[in-house]
Amino acid sequence: MSPANGRPDTAWRNPLRDKRDKRMPRIAGPCAVVIFGVTGDLARKKLMPAIYDLANRGLLPPGFALVGFARRDWADEDFGKIVLDAVRQHARTPFHQEVWDRLAEGFRFVQGTFDDDASFERLSETLHKLDVERGTSGNHAFYLSIPPNAFPQVCEQLSKSGLADKPEGSWSRVVIEKPFGHDLKSAEELNSVVNSVFPESSVFRIDHYLGKETVQNLLALRFANEMFEPVLNSHYVDSVQITMAEDIGLGGRGGYYDGVGAARDVIQNHLLQLLALTAMEEPVSFSPAELQAEKIKVLSATRLAEPLNETTSRGQYAAGWQGGEKVVGLLDEEGFSKTSTTETFAAITLDVDTRRWAGVPFYLRTGKRLGRRVTEIALLFKRAPHLPFDATMTDELGQNALVIRVQPDEGITLRFGSKVPGHIMEVRDVSMDFSYGSAFAEESPEAYERLILDVLLGEPSLFPVNAEVELCWKILDPALEYWASHGKPDSYESGTWGPESSFEMLRRSGREWRRP
Repeated sequence: MSPANGRPDTAWRNPLRDKRDKRMPRIAGPCAVVIFGVTGDLARKKLMPAIYDLANRGLLPPGFALVGFARRDWADEDFGKIVLDAVRQHARTPFHQEVWDRLAEGFRFVQGTFDDDASFERLSETLHKLDVERGTSGNHAFYLSIPPNAFPQVCEQLSKSGLADKPEGSWSRVVIEKPFGHDLKSAEELNSVVNSVFPESSVFRIDHYLGKETVQNLLALRFANEMFEPVLNSHYVDSVQITMAEDIGLGGRGGYYDGVGAARDVIQNHLLQLLALTAMEEPVSFSPAELQAEKIKVLSATRLAEPLNETTSRGQYAAGWQGGEKVVGLLDEEGFSKTSTTETFAAITLDVDTRRWAGVPFYLRTGKRLGRRVTEIALLFKRAPHLPFDATMTDELGQNALVIRVQPDEGITLRFGSKVPGHIMEVRDVSMDFSYGSAFAEESPEAYERLILDVLLGEPSLFPVNAEVELCWKILDPALEYWASHGKPDSYESGTWGPESSFEMLRRSGREWRRP
C-alpha cells in the first residue's frame, strides 16, 4: 500500500524505472507463473532471468508469484537460491537487492512428478494459498518447459486437478515450447490434446524469434515506409534468402537432436514464420486476429518447389576447423550413432503462389557448424534491364539487396551500386547500414521478456495458432518424407557454408547463396 494515499502501487518501484517503460508500457496484473521443467537449461538461462528483468523494469505487479515444479527435494528457500544463481549469471539488467527481495517473497516450490495425482493436488493447494497471501486472483500461467511427449500428461493432470478451469474474472493459460509435433499428423494430435483442456485463446506457443525486436521491425519497415513496400514484389525482387546459421556443434545435445534434425528444429517454426512476415499482405490492423489471418493466408499459398532432388539439400557436418580450433564431426559427437542420418544442415526452395510473389523463389537454409553465427532475411533485386556501361565498368557490381539482420548485429543493410571516385566510370557495391545498437539509446528487451509479458497480458499477436503450426508442417512434410527414403545426408566440412548440393540447388537457376 502507498503510505501517502492508502492505494496499492500500480508498479514495483525500483532504481531502473521512475516512469513507464515506453518499450513495454503495459504492466501485468496479479498472477502466478508455474514452470514445469524448472531444473532445465531453458528455465535457468532464459525464463528465470527474464522474469527478474521484467520485475527490474517495473513490469510485474506486487501480486506476482513464481512456482517451480520438479522432482527435486527442495524447500522454497532452496528454489530461491537456484533462481538467484540463474539471475546473477544470466540477467540482462543490474542486480538490485530491493527488487530481488520483493520478487523472492512470491517464490514457492512443489516437489512432484507428472504421473502423480497428489503432486498436482499440492500444486493446486499452493496456488490457492498464493491467491490469498499474494493476491494472485486465480490468474495462473503454466509454462511447459518440458519434452513434447510430456505435454498430454501434464495437460490431463491440470484438467483433473481443476487448475485449467477458471471462474469468470480469472484466467488460466498454458505456454508450450517448440517443437510442436514432429510432422503434420503428430501436430494435429498434440493440438487436439491441448485444446481439449485449454481453449485456443489460452494456448501460447513460444517461438522466441517472434519476440526479437528486429523481427517485429520487419512490419514497421514494410508497412510504415512507402519507399520499400511498392518494390517488394515479383516485378523487382529476384529471390529471397532466409538464413539461420550457427557456428556451434551438438556436443551434449545428442539425446534431444538425434532424430529431430535441422529442418524440424528450425525451418518448420523460425524460418517459415520469418517467411510469413516477409511475404504477407498488409493487415487491416495489428490486432492478433488480423496479423494471424494474413500469415495464414500466405502460408496457405506456400509450397515446396519441385523436383525435390533439385530444390532441397541436407547435410551433416564432418570434422574441420572452427574459430581456429579443430572440431569433430557429428558422428563422433557424444550421443550420436555412427549410422545416424539426422541432418545438421537443411535447405529448401519454396514458391509463394500469390499475386505479389508468384515466380520469386524463397530459399530457406539453416545449419550447425557453419561459417559464423548469423540470422538474416535478404531480398535480392533483379538487375537493371539495360545498363549503359560496358562489362569492365560493372564487373564488381552485384545485385541490389535489402537485408534484415535478425542477429547478432541487429539492423538493416541496403546494398546498391555507386561510382568509385576517379576519372573513369567504375561501379562497385556499397552498403548503407542501420544498427539498433547505434541508432537507439534504449536497449531492446530480450525476446523471452517480451513473450512472457505478453502471456501475462493475454496478448497473442506473437504466438502461432493451430492453423499456422499445421500449415508449416504441411509445407515441410514432403521434404522430410523424401529425405527419409533417399539415403544419408551429404557431408560438409565444419566451418564452411554447407554441402555442395546446397550451392548446386541455386546454381541450377543461375543464382548463388549470399555470404552473410
